[in-house]
Amino acid sequence: MNLITRRQWGAKTPAATYTRISHTEGVKIHYTGGEVPSGIVKDHEICGELVRQIQAMHMRGAREQPYNDIGYSLAVCPHRRVFMGRGPHALPAANGAGLNTGHYAVLALVGSQGHTQPTTGMLAGIWDAIDYLRAEGDAGREIKGHRDGFSTSCPGEPLYAWIRRGAPRPGTSEDDLPELRPGDKNEHVVELRKLLKAANRTSDYFDPTDADLVALLTAWKAARKLGGGLVWTSACWKAAGL
Repeated sequence: MNLITRRQWGAKTPAATYTRISHTEGVKIHYTGGEVPSGIVKDHEICGELVRQIQAMHMRGAREQPYNDIGYSLAVCPHRRVFMGRGPHALPAANGAGLNTGHYAVLALVGSQGHTQPTTGMLAGIWDAIDYLRAEGDAGREIKGHRDGFSTSCPGEPLYAWIRRGAPRPGTSEDDLPELRPGDKNEHVVELRKLLKAANRTSDYFDPTDADLVALLTAWKAARKLGGGLVWTSACWKAAGL
């Protein structure tokens, strides 16, 4: 991961000590909600300036009550650079009242005007941030948008559509169905449940304690001599004709 430290991007010192969290259910993806200059794609200097502006806005309370720091755990720019925000094991402030303990907050530097489409580098950077928060912050498997559980248009339609497709990592075909692991929560888990004819065919949660789902998946893979334990791989989708 190409991490830009707080010192490197010129962060202000937090106004108060962070509230510590031991783990989260996963990560929520955000966008700026405003205009991001189109030139950001070619000029990385704009990225640092934008992160500094966002921190200043959050700390002066431009949208609501002042935050003690930038509200996000990490921020990601179009150049696959990850800016350290509050970081792992620190309570974010961007997900909405009562929702911050459940998920880390990752900001993508795209907006509703100007630069609105995430680049391949940005999507790869978001995954760098997710992997980092899983390794260093005990983040769970969920990948959601800010709008999931909160009334907002964030993270914008292009990013949210990517999330709803299972947030495929760049380098894989957009048509590829994503690998599913116990703990994952997305629309493709529903497809898996339907394919296996599970008793519960509406839940989007890959529940490792769901005895029916586990038994069906294990038997299905064993019949086709597919390994990987409970992980539903691309080979499984292909074996199912999808």
